[in-house]
Amino acid sequence: MKRLILVTSPPASGKTYISKQLAKELKHVVYLDKDTLIVLSHQIFKVANAEVNRSSEFFEEHIRNYEYDAVLALAMEALEYDDIVLINAPFTREIRDTAFVDNLKTQLAKKDARLTVVWVITDIDVVKNRMIERNSPRDTWKLENWDEYIKGVDFSIPECIDNPDVIDDLLLFRNSNDQEYRQSLQQILSVLEAKK
Repeated sequence: MKRLILVTSPPASGKTYISKQLAKELKHVVYLDKDTLIVLSHQIFKVANAEVNRSSEFFEEHIRNYEYDAVLALAMEALEYDDIVLINAPFTREIRDTAFVDNLKTQLAKKDARLTVVWVITDIDVVKNRMIERNSPRDTWKLENWDEYIKGVDFSIPECIDNPDVIDDLLLFRNSNDQEYRQSLQQILSVLEAKK
């Protein structure tokens, strides 16, 4: 059976590094990163003469959901040609929306594929330090308005998608230090490689 893996969490939790390591370890994987679409998003900001702010109302209305639509469309297409597609993207709202998740599972079932969500758990102070270290323009507003930004971020585990009878629907990747990272990587790989 084929598989769509969503590596998800709030920004700067370590999704990109974890996603790439998982993709390298697994076989027959198409790796997709929603951040690849940022170049198009920046062009939309430019054409609209809007401030580049990925936390703005403009971004919410005209860009955000279309980025997700695009990366999911690419994933569905890729599943025609390979066994696993791994998407690196926050999906923080989508995976708490049972209608969204059910619809995605229905689409995947038509391709004989299953959904696995890997939720990255990282301490908030570690997240802030990673944002500072990566020094990315996409984090400028967040860091300058940290208290306002962090109030709107949900770090809780999306337990609504966890079926206790399914071992690989929601996998938790703890990533606040190197030891947690190494243990989680091995545990998650063992589940993904065992379940066919």
